[in-house]
Amino acid sequence: MLFDVELATEKVSEVASLARAADAMGVGAVWANEIRHDPFVLLALAASSERVRLGTAIALAFTRSPMNLAYASWDIQKLSRGRLMLGLGSQVKGHIERRFGMKWEPPVARMREVIRALRAIWTAWQTGERLEFEGRFYKINLMTPFFNPGPIEHPKIPIFLAGVNSRMCVLAGELCDGLHIHPLHTVRYVKERIFSAVREGLVTSGRSRGQIQLAASVFVATGKNQRELQRAREECRRQVAFYASTRTYRGVLELHGWGDACDRLHAKSVNGEWNRMSQEVSDEMLREFVVEGLWDELPRLLKDRYEGVLDRVRLYTPFDGSPGWAGLAEAFMKGSVQT
Repeated sequence: MLFDVELATEKVSEVASLARAADAMGVGAVWANEIRHDPFVLLALAASSERVRLGTAIALAFTRSPMNLAYASWDIQKLSRGRLMLGLGSQVKGHIERRFGMKWEPPVARMREVIRALRAIWTAWQTGERLEFEGRFYKINLMTPFFNPGPIEHPKIPIFLAGVNSRMCVLAGELCDGLHIHPLHTVRYVKERIFSAVREGLVTSGRSRGQIQLAASVFVATGKNQRELQRAREECRRQVAFYASTRTYRGVLELHGWGDACDRLHAKSVNGEWNRMSQEVSDEMLREFVVEGLWDELPRLLKDRYEGVLDRVRLYTPFDGSPGWAGLAEAFMKGSVQT
């Protein structure tokens, strides 16, 4: 199991130094999200590092054409000397339509085409073959030499897909190199729902479990003492409430008998009752969704929960490069855990 970190700083000017710090600590990868900044811009800055892998967790697939994604990924892959892991996600209907002002279409079918189109474009650039892709959502068949960036030294770009519900996880198993598991997960949900869906996709494509990596960002309530731990626990309660109010994630809660909590949280979010939502997240729910312990206990707690379940794990907590992270990374990677 590899230990990665979240590159989620609000100060874009810090990205390069954070990536180099992660590099020096020996972590497996830095993952840039798409919340307030473009993840490709962040990774272009992070490419000044030497060894650490660079990933998007995630880049939004449906707010860009496959060609936009292809150009950005190709440039980062070349700039980083082959260290990119392209993580793609669909987002939910409300954000696609109301935040980005774009059309929502069947997400699994469309994502399948995005992945296939990306690989067709990259192949055309690398080999000089004619670009010819046609599907239900995309028709891409124009690539003149003037617009072709040409071959690169490391043309194989791993694709990770963000999946919560079964059909997207099946698609990841069928076509992708990795699956990003949403932080709103439980080990039971991963074992009972995600594993079976990924296996179905692997069987369809004739692949083995070793050909796909399962990665997850993990909610962690931690601190140096009990006071900090209590404060972190309540922050996690608010974060769980925020995500659990999205009906796309209802299946995770339903498995544990908490579907009605999702309904109540959604109603409060619609009414703007953000300050009251954390009341719906019980201590029992927190125990399933959150790893809780003092900072120096985290390596053991993460291994106890996720060894044999995940291939890559990272804290939902943004990486800040402070010395404590070096100790965490070193302790995590000791023994059977290797980078």
